[in-house]
Amino acid sequence: MPAPTRIPVRVFIAATLITAITVAPLSAQACTRFVYLGEDGNTITARSMDWKLDMGTNLYVLPRGIERSGEAGPNSIRWTAKFGSVVATGYDVSTTDGANEAGLMANVLWLVESEYPKFDAASKPGLAISAWAQYALDNFATVAEAVEALRLEPFTVVTASTPGESRLATLHLSLSDKSGDSAIIEYIGGKQVIHHGRQYQVMTNSPTYDQQLALNAYWKDIGGTVFLPGTNRAADRFARASFYVNAIPQKAEPNRALASVFSVIRNTSVPFGLSAPDQPELSSTRWRTVFDHKRELYFFESALTPNTFWVDLKAIDFSKETGVVKKLDLGPDQAHTFSGDATKNFEPSPPFKFLGL
Repeated sequence: MPAPTRIPVRVFIAATLITAITVAPLSAQACTRFVYLGEDGNTITARSMDWKLDMGTNLYVLPRGIERSGEAGPNSIRWTAKFGSVVATGYDVSTTDGANEAGLMANVLWLVESEYPKFDAASKPGLAISAWAQYALDNFATVAEAVEALRLEPFTVVTASTPGESRLATLHLSLSDKSGDSAIIEYIGGKQVIHHGRQYQVMTNSPTYDQQLALNAYWKDIGGTVFLPGTNRAADRFARASFYVNAIPQKAEPNRALASVFSVIRNTSVPFGLSAPDQPELSSTRWRTVFDHKRELYFFESALTPNTFWVDLKAIDFSKETGVVKKLDLGPDQAHTFSGDATKNFEPSPPFKFLGL
């Protein structure tokens, strides 16, 4: 039997120091997102939602043709949805996650360093942060289209207090599409920063994305089979997701690829009910989503139910003429149990209203 691999002392010391020194304090809101780039166009995006309390998440079907306002007061950006989408809400006042019928996925995650431009309603229309992800899903088929439009900064992102809390929502946005293209959009020091390309597969939380990339380069030099950081902190989850998403089989048939992707997003999740005396705001993973871009299947998994279910976007009527808003009520703590294909379990519903000024 071969002797176990030994971690060089210098590697262990360096890893310990970099983890202790460079990672930011764990915030109450911490999530992970990554994109799997399989062969034959088998692209899959996964994310976990980590939150301190039940955030009242439900799933909605939103057809094309809905007229929307940026909910930022009189000078709000206005648009009509070009694409239908399936979304997961936060408190039924925001889109936190979702995919559209063209195969674009949008996710918002917490980033405490976010600082948005000052909103001057006289010079540029505003967009409430609650509708940021929905704006992308409604208007764009690909990441490249979205990046081209967003670089022009057609609106000012306007943040507001998180429901039930006094602090402002501080988020960054990730986009991914069928081709495997990806973008991370942040506002740092009041300036929009976009990282665009297939190489940007992973996003977590603090620190800012450029610093996350620098930290991850360090772990790549060490090698994931030698040493991987194992805490729940954002930089450690980033390193694990980055290694595992490229270490799992890239040639797997679709269902096996999904199984591998689910195993990675579970590996980077935070155990439900985890607590620590020195971290009273520690969050648990409350739910996970996985979107198979090629097959247009949107999977949802709650931490409090034994089953994973999916929504088949190909089977939904998103048309402006006959499509209607529908809701899948997930119940308190997303504990209502669904199994298998839940597309037919959606019921007609009034649309939710985005939280604004």
